Amino acid sequence: MATSLVVYISFAGAAREAMAFYQSVFGGDLTITTFAEFGIPDAPADGVMHSELRAEGFTVMGADGFDEPAQGRGTSRTHAAFMSDEFDRVRGFYNRFVEGGSEVTQPLEKQVWGDFYGELTDPWGVAWMFNVAAPGGWAEGGGAG
Repeated sequence: MATSLVVYISFAGAAREAMAFYQSVFGGDLTITTFAEFGIPDAPADGVMHSELRAEGFTVMGADGFDEPAQGRGTSRTHAAFMSDEFDRVRGFYNRFVEGGSEVTQPLEKQVWGDFYGELTDPWGVAWMFNVAAPGGWAEGGGAG
């Protein structure tokens, strides 16, 4: 097996909803396994023990983490970042996140370093970054809208 890095997100009881949303954004195949299917006692039977979304070129995994500590000041914050030269694909992801209620923290637009970059935070508090290498597919004077 080759080495790969996979984003694994812990949700406070919202993994099923979040992962279904991610599938609507990214496409791909989603599998969800519950605590009951694994025979885990003292956990909600329909809670997500493990989920996996396999899309072209990447995988996102998640689970319901009921005992996860709240993120406080001074703790690390992780961002999931798309680095690509496939403008239309990445812009599609970004736009579907926005349509799904994500909060835009940086519009997807041309930056001083020449690439197009944007950031947002989804409804579950996960921060996503999008960087598309320029010029690749951008019409002169075009934009992300």
